[in-house]
Amino acid sequence: MKTDNHSASGRIELNDPLADGRQSETAIKVWRGAARLMRQRQFACAAEVTLASARRADLLALGPKHELWIIEVKSSVADFRADHKWPDYRQHCDRFYFATHPDVPLDIFPEEAGLIVSDGFGAEILREAPEHKVAAATRKAVTLRFAQATANRLHDLLDPDGRRFFDGL
Repeated sequence: MKTDNHSASGRIELNDPLADGRQSETAIKVWRGAARLMRQRQFACAAEVTLASARRADLLALGPKHELWIIEVKSSVADFRADHKWPDYRQHCDRFYFATHPDVPLDIFPEEAGLIVSDGFGAEILREAPEHKVAAATRKAVTLRFAQATANRLHDLLDPDGRRFFDGL
């Protein structure tokens, strides 16, 4: 089955159900490298997952031992300085990381979070995040949100017109 989500250059177009148009090209590259790193570690990843707090995790990673990591993508110093909500994510994950690219000064990121540097092709953890295990009920709720988000996105890829029936469009 062919979809018309990519231009001749291979770039994602706006009608792609996996792209919401809010991320810069730099942020997408950081996300891609971080997601590849997580996959190498046998984590499954989903982008822009809405949490019970109504915050959206840039990247939610579910590990092979049911661990939950949230990775917040920061594409610039201004992007980091504009974000005051990142501590709220900790209640939804076992570990919290920032991911950025090599042109952003690393000393701006707080020590109480992990740090990932991505070049768009891969990534490396420069600082491990401290572990703060979430309660079993939270783990179950976040895992359910992860499963629903990924299943709905797969459905959107297979049935792009189906959204209007379910989302009231």
